[in-house]
Amino acid sequence: MATSATGKINNTLKGRQMKFDVKNKTVLVTGANRGIGKAILEEALQRGASKVYAAVRNLDSAEPLVAEHGDRVVPVRLDLDDPDSIAAAAETATDVDVVVNNAGVLTQSTALDPGAIDALQFEINANVYGLMRVAQAFAPVLKNNGGGALVQLNSVVSVKTFAEMATYCASKAASYAITQGLRDSLQEQGTLVVSVHPGPIQTDMGAAAGFADIAVSPSLVATATFDAMAEGLFHVWPDPMAQQIGGAYHSFAENVIESNMEENS
Repeated sequence: MATSATGKINNTLKGRQMKFDVKNKTVLVTGANRGIGKAILEEALQRGASKVYAAVRNLDSAEPLVAEHGDRVVPVRLDLDDPDSIAAAAETATDVDVVVNNAGVLTQSTALDPGAIDALQFEINANVYGLMRVAQAFAPVLKNNGGGALVQLNSVVSVKTFAEMATYCASKAASYAITQGLRDSLQEQGTLVVSVHPGPIQTDMGAAAGFADIAVSPSLVATATFDAMAEGLFHVWPDPMAQQIGGAYHSFAENVIESNMEENS
């Protein structure tokens, strides 16, 4: 057992939670109409999910998914900025076993830009409050269905800030902190929580941020996410940049984030 000046660390978890197999399960993916969300939806179906709710702001945007996959894809309206839509989605998707909170927003803003505070408020509302709203709405559903899994798409910038997108990095650091709390809060009800930390990915958001030349396929994120669920892992570092950062972060993640910490008496 490792110890610290402020508390003792129980390393029995070592990053492992309960394992989860998506086969014959029902999945909900926010932002499922494109990019990483679309790749996750397709990966879930490929691995045998019985149904995937495509949770999108505009239901029409999910029509191509229904055309391709038939009634295994069910569109449902969900907007991270609209708490009522999240609550309504949870009332609709009462059979869901896995919730993947993929949707998010990004602005290019340094901390010194005149609009930085507005940018941060915009990103916090979707990337942090949105996660909390999704978790609060769907945790009871997952509990009723045996526990299931909650997956949050965070980012490598949750642990490393880049100046030109400082506000986005701050919002993702906050969402990562909330995800850690959810891991502990939902453990008792048997819900596996997974925190995914991609680097630059080939998405509209990545292209807008100027990452097109170094971005990799969103399928890497989808594959790594479901592999982690099957292994009961908390952290996912799916692509080369993420793996580089995750490798350097590994010791802290394993010995602090993924371990039980108890205050000394």
